[in-house]
Amino acid sequence: MATNVIGANLARLRNEKGLTQVAIAEGAGISRVAYSKIERGISRPKAETLRSLARALDVSIAKLVTPVERLENIRFRATKKLAIRSSVLVDVGRRLRNFTDLEKLLGCESPYPLAGVSRRIQRARQRSPITAASQVRKELGIGPKEPILDIRGLLEERAGIKLLSMPRNSDSFFGLSVASKNYGHAIVVNTFERISVERWIFTAAHELGHLVMHGADYGQETVIKAEEDNAEREANVFASHFLMPVEMFEREWGHTRGMGLVDRVLHIKRIFKVSYLTVLYRLSEILPIGKGIWGRFRSLYMQKHNKTLGRTDEPLPLAEQAFSDARPSGEPDNLSPSDFAHDRLHRLVRQALEEKKISISRGAEILDLSLSNMRKIMNGWVMEPTPASG
Repeated sequence: MATNVIGANLARLRNEKGLTQVAIAEGAGISRVAYSKIERGISRPKAETLRSLARALDVSIAKLVTPVERLENIRFRATKKLAIRSSVLVDVGRRLRNFTDLEKLLGCESPYPLAGVSRRIQRARQRSPITAASQVRKELGIGPKEPILDIRGLLEERAGIKLLSMPRNSDSFFGLSVASKNYGHAIVVNTFERISVERWIFTAAHELGHLVMHGADYGQETVIKAEEDNAEREANVFASHFLMPVEMFEREWGHTRGMGLVDRVLHIKRIFKVSYLTVLYRLSEILPIGKGIWGRFRSLYMQKHNKTLGRTDEPLPLAEQAFSDARPSGEPDNLSPSDFAHDRLHRLVRQALEEKKISISRGAEILDLSLSNMRKIMNGWVMEPTPASG
């Protein structure tokens, strides 16, 4: 392994964590001079030193020795310039490479069935994100009155899109999407705990909108300030109508006619698994009160709960809606991280391990887990029933 690869990774990871050379050297049990030579590519670390450096940085050895691959053909969504941007792109490239290698190993590459509808949408003389959302739902076999209860499964199983959860300590970075010849189509969502699950789901739909409507933006690395870009606004409209098609929204809104505004909004948000803000945006477009819906909702919420909603607050569905005149059964539970749990990649790793095509350490690397956490997941697996013979 070239020393400059290790040195470059050490410098990048150290800077991302805000650590000094002295701190890393002390954590690894070596002198600062020795560490400096390794980081500058002058000397090659011994195996034990490499392990110590990985522990000091709290990363896997693979992250120290794997060459950084520049990820092209992306659309990076953030509201401001981020210090973590380079680390996100490096990690996405590494994880997509591992994901793609595993698909090839198991012979289960996923086709991308949206290429045709995407071309038609992008060639349209007057592109409408509302129409695009309807066309994509139809292409994926989703009825106009069918809610999307599992967006991860939908995108991975029907749309052939790799969906990666990547928690990053920032509420200014929501996600990105990739359209790559090498790795296919992918969506990355920042599942930081301070970002609501509703926002995770909306981000996935938002990035899907970019993939099908804005193919020209993936010719090179594109970093966007979300609130300043027209394509961002189009993707927001796409996501809103992809998750809440007009016909179904109007039907569900009508069902709640006898409830107060706050309860109606929170009930609708539960059905569609979107944020209360997404519901208010839609209402501002269709109700006579227009943008006045924002002040009206805030005032009534304050009266009902004796508190205001902050910028990042996402009120939970109201448990006291026992007398809802909408459907009394079959409603989704309160949203939690399990609604956005890992899915296809975990299944592929389990299959590869059971077929002895990869090692446990390789499985941990693909899932971006420590070896101990990988073993904990494996301990939780249960024996699956043998499929009945025909």
